[in-house]
Amino acid sequence: MQISYFHSSECVPPVRSLAEGGPDAAVVIDVLRATTTIAWSLQNGAEAIEAFANLEELEAAAAAWPAQQRLRAGERGGQRVAGYDLGNSPLAVTPELVGGKRIFMSTTNGTRSLAAVKSVPLLLTACLPNRTAVARRLLEQECSRVWIVGSGWEGDYSLEDSLAAGAVASAAIEMAVAPHIGVSFGNDEMLAALALWQQWHLDTETCLRTASHGQRLINLGDHDADFACCAAVDSLQLVPFQAEPGVLKAS
Repeated sequence: MQISYFHSSECVPPVRSLAEGGPDAAVVIDVLRATTTIAWSLQNGAEAIEAFANLEELEAAAAAWPAQQRLRAGERGGQRVAGYDLGNSPLAVTPELVGGKRIFMSTTNGTRSLAAVKSVPLLLTACLPNRTAVARRLLEQECSRVWIVGSGWEGDYSLEDSLAAGAVASAAIEMAVAPHIGVSFGNDEMLAALALWQQWHLDTETCLRTASHGQRLINLGDHDADFACCAAVDSLQLVPFQAEPGVLKAS
């Protein structure tokens, strides 16, 4: 299995078929906080997450869904969009609120990365809480070319997404039958992400808080519980996957 890492949607090459050298699997990461929120929403009983790059498309799709079975989650600049049911916090998606409902979600960065690779045959989302579960799924599916896609911040590099990319790759190496032989790396960005994980794996929350987006959240208010949740390595076994274009479900 060859793993490559692209730190934002803007860095993702055009998706080609596997025969043309394209990926057979993609893993989208937005540690702070979209993919952490997606994983916890599904863990807590949401029927599905339907992701949108822009709010106009979200509104149209949500309007066609029964009102009692939907929630709108919108985040821009780290804050909840006015009038929406949810923002982008994994602590807000409680079983009582999200159970049985479809969440129509649009965030500043994460949902754009999902859109960039939605045509890849196997599309998963990862965060630090489910990094080993995701790596295990990739190995079980015998994926040959994997693209890990971070979300960054408005096109810029993101420290915390790269940390999680390294976390997924590290878990894959550890579980491969022949470490460093069964798993290889397709670009220097992936190697750098792995090195970042090796540097910070014992103190992930400090890494998240040190990152520029972590500082942005700190300046917006008290997000201590969000940081703790997003930094909790291997606290989930659930793997979100794309069941149909733009729609994520639990597996």
